Amino acid sequence: MTPDPGPPGRDSASSASRATVPLTKEPGPADPDVSGPDLTSVARDAGRRSHRPWSARRIPAALVAAAMLVAAVAALVDVVAVRAGRPAAAWRRHLADELATRTVDDVWMLTGAAVAAAVGVWLIILALTPGLRRWLPQRSPADCPRLRACLDRDGAAVMLRDAAMRVPGVGAAQIRVGRHRIKARADVRFRDPRQVKDDLTTVLDEERDRLALARPGRIVVRVRRRTD
Repeated sequence: MTPDPGPPGRDSASSASRATVPLTKEPGPADPDVSGPDLTSVARDAGRRSHRPWSARRIPAALVAAAMLVAAVAALVDVVAVRAGRPAAAWRRHLADELATRTVDDVWMLTGAAVAAAVGVWLIILALTPGLRRWLPQRSPADCPRLRACLDRDGAAVMLRDAAMRVPGVGAAQIRVGRHRIKARADVRFRDPRQVKDDLTTVLDEERDRLALARPGRIVVRVRRRTD
């Protein structure tokens, strides 16, 4: 999708608009039999298969690997020392005594089990969720369903805000792009606020469609009169 030339305010979102990929192939002289509705349905079906990219989870993986490495090295060093004829380390004797003498319903045992369970649930959630919530997946083009593209939330908000500022009567606008909703707040300097709200909703709907999001959020517009 080629971004519209637009006024100079749209230049601030040029980097975000370049991430948008073509949705369909425009019919030309060589393919007059191509119909618009069929291409639209194909693009919609391709969009349903677009998902967020999965995060590498480098920080959690590094933390878990570092903790396991420290514990394994400490245990290995102590075992080697015991095999060499030296007494076991104080921390290992103390840990063995505590595990042998404390009951299952002890406070420290329950606390340790709760911490271990919380860490396990955290790791399971990281393994089953893609992460990278700041990226919005875009629809794949009909002629290349394997192509994947994403748009940054901040970039999408900038493009929508620039479009909102072109509506007559809007003095200031704030856009927040979520997973399911796009919230817009605008200050009306002149004109009827209801007309401005209708025009702003129409403009944001068109701009949202240009973003080619795989899951376009519902637009919620709020306006208020500002005279200062």
